[in-house]
Amino acid sequence: MSSDKIKIGILGATGVVGQNYIKLLVEHPWFEIVDVAASPRSAGKPYKEAVTGRWRMPIEIPRNVENLIVRDVQDFASLKSNVSFVFSAMDLPKKEDTKAIEFKYAENGIPVISNSSANRWTPDVPMIIPEINHNHIDVIPIQQKNRGFSRGFVTVKPNCSIQSYMTPIYALEKSGYKVDKVIVTTLQAVSGAGYPGVPSLDVVDNIVPYIGGEEKKSEEEPLKILGKVGEKGIINDDSIQISATCTRVSVSDGHTACVNIKFKDKIPNKEDIIKIWNEFTSIPQKLNLPFAPKRPIIYLDNDDRPQPSKDRDNDKGMAVTIGRLRKDNVFDYKFVALSHNTIRGAAGGAILNAELLKIKGFLN
Repeated sequence: MSSDKIKIGILGATGVVGQNYIKLLVEHPWFEIVDVAASPRSAGKPYKEAVTGRWRMPIEIPRNVENLIVRDVQDFASLKSNVSFVFSAMDLPKKEDTKAIEFKYAENGIPVISNSSANRWTPDVPMIIPEINHNHIDVIPIQQKNRGFSRGFVTVKPNCSIQSYMTPIYALEKSGYKVDKVIVTTLQAVSGAGYPGVPSLDVVDNIVPYIGGEEKKSEEEPLKILGKVGEKGIINDDSIQISATCTRVSVSDGHTACVNIKFKDKIPNKEDIIKIWNEFTSIPQKLNLPFAPKRPIIYLDNDDRPQPSKDRDNDKGMAVTIGRLRKDNVFDYKFVALSHNTIRGAAGGAILNAELLKIKGFLN
């Protein structure tokens, strides 16, 4: 490993999201894992022992991680002094406990880039999709002032269910076509429920038309992402109405969204929409961040695409793939969109956030 890489830790490293971080960071050009933390049950064991029988990734445990001794996530004193920041993959039963631990790291001078939902609605914690609201990192100094942090802070990524349709909507708004109303039905992969997740007899030959808390997240989180930076934190956007129905389907990875949109004033034609999507780029692409997709939005002309098994891995699993754009009899248009829930929607999205924060000087 290169000695000049930024040394990082992973909180909740033994869970599936933590394992995904380890898998995705194996050959990262900027970051090197030197610290893994989990519950007291795993603390004190070499990582490979702590995940015996529980390693779910399609690769072997990386050599540079397998012998790291797992630290108790609440043992702040034993955190290695060279750790620059941590990714949080914690999902404690009580959200307040997760929130408290994340802020404790920030209080101790350690930036936290979180996958957890615990701090998503904390007004001075930015919830970032770098292609959309990269400027929300301007809230970090406000958070540090509010809470008396020096170098530490907390940022979060949004829920996986909104990744497939937020960027396409933002691209249209950025091009001057304001969206008024959105109706979305998500078909969410079983991996989104973690491991072991949904019992096989509940999902095989079946659709589960309810995922606890998911519809509220899908309807409300976009309003913070599209909001603006105020004096005390993020001021939510109130210009779009979103109605969501979230379902669990028998797919391993890849969240699909069937989206109906109505515009406020100007209505683009189909060709303009596809052109906007295919040409859309943002700060991550301009900065050439390692995890940034070259094409954030990929439109496919095939009538039967996108499909999770064929399209979820497009551009490192970080792109949104769209198809079936057509006129809608009730709203203006409808389309089908797909994103990889455990890459773009989880660890990969947080890694991209970290890259943005590094290049902007928050992680040096």
